[in-house]
Amino acid sequence: MDDDLPKLLTMPMTGRTARMLERLARRRLTRGGAAFVADLGIGTARRHRSTSAVPAEPTAFDDLFDSLVRLLAVTRGPGHVDELLRLLAGGRPEDPEYDRFVASLLASCQRPADLGAVYEEGVAVSEELRACLLHELVLRGVPVAEDPGIASWATSPHWRDHPLAALPLVLAEPEREPDLPAYSGEGSSCGFPYPDPEERYPAPRLDAAQVAAAVETTTAATARAIASAVANWADHPEEPEGRAEARTFALAEPLDPDALPGVLVTLGLDCLTDLGDLPKPGEETAFGVVAVEAAEVWRFLFAASATGGAYDSACYGAYGRLHAWRSLAALAGAPPDAPASAVEAQVRACAWYRFSADTPWFHRVVWDLGVLAVTPDRRRLAVLAATTTD
Repeated sequence: MDDDLPKLLTMPMTGRTARMLERLARRRLTRGGAAFVADLGIGTARRHRSTSAVPAEPTAFDDLFDSLVRLLAVTRGPGHVDELLRLLAGGRPEDPEYDRFVASLLASCQRPADLGAVYEEGVAVSEELRACLLHELVLRGVPVAEDPGIASWATSPHWRDHPLAALPLVLAEPEREPDLPAYSGEGSSCGFPYPDPEERYPAPRLDAAQVAAAVETTTAATARAIASAVANWADHPEEPEGRAEARTFALAEPLDPDALPGVLVTLGLDCLTDLGDLPKPGEETAFGVVAVEAAEVWRFLFAASATGGAYDSACYGAYGRLHAWRSLAALAGAPPDAPASAVEAQVRACAWYRFSADTPWFHRVVWDLGVLAVTPDRRRLAVLAATTTD
C-alpha cells in the first residue's frame, strides 16, 4: 500500500475532499499509479461501510468511487483494466445497473485486446459485467467470436438463461449504425437521432384516402413488448413526464401506403388526440408520415433505451440492444420465441414509417418518437409513440 494512503483515508470526507482526492488520483495515474487509484477507491469504500467512519457528506464517498472507476476505465495504460477489476471487487455498489455503466465505459475506451482480462478464469468479476461488456463490444463491431478468451465464455452454456444470451454475437443489418456514447474523465456525450420536432411535411389528402376498417388487436403482452425500448421513458421514476402508446390493428383490406395518414387519424390514438384541422393539400403541417428503412427505426429504438430520456434513465448499450430488438420484433409481428434470424427476416419484410404530430400528447422537444410497421400482407399495423421532456 502507498505510504500516503493511511493519512488520506482518515480525512473528513466532504465534497471538497472528494474532489481533491480525485485530482490526486489523476496525477498519480499519469505516473503509472493505477494501483494507487484502486487502493484509494477500495480504502474509501471500506471506510464508507464502516460504522466507525468519521462524519461525512452523504454523497461524497459515492462521488469519489464513481470518479475513480471512470478514471481507470477511460484511461488506457498498463494494468488499468486489472486494477479496475480489483477496485470493483473491493467496493462495487450492489446495483446490477452499475455493471451496465462500467461495461459501456470499458468498451468505449479500452482496446479489445486489453479486455480479455474480464473473461479470465479466477478473476473476481460479475457475470453481469461480462454479459454487458460482450454486447457492448458487439455493438462496436468487435469480432468477439475470434477472441479465444471471450468466445469461450460467450459460447459456454452456463449463461444461456441470461436475457442477453438471446442476442447474436454479430450485428444484424438493421444495427449497422448504432449511436454510441463517447466518454472522457469529465463526462460523456451522445447523439440524438430523433427527427427534428420543427420539421414540416406536405399536408396529406385525408379526404381522398382509402380508410380501411381497422379492428384493434392490442394485448397487454404485445403492448409491453412493443414499448420495451421506451419503457425507461414511461416507467422510470426519473422521467415523470414520459409516456408511451403501443397498439396493433388488423385491417379489413390490404393497406395502400398512400392511405396510411388517413387510416392513422381514424384509429383513436391518444398521441393524435386534438390533432386539429390539417391545412389544404400543398401546404405544410407538423403531421407527417414518412417511409423509412428498418435500420432507422432500430436507431430510434436503440437510442431511446441505451441513452434514456431527459434524465438518468439510460440502459446503456447491451440492454439498449436487447430492448430495441424486442420492440422491433413485436412491431413486426414476430413470435416472442422466434430465433434472431427469423426476427430479422420478418423485420426486413415489413414496411416501416416514422410519424410526428403537433398535439398536446407530444412534448415537442428532443425526445419525441413515432414509428409504424406494416406487415408484408399489409393487413396488420403496429404503432409506437413515446415522448418525454425535462
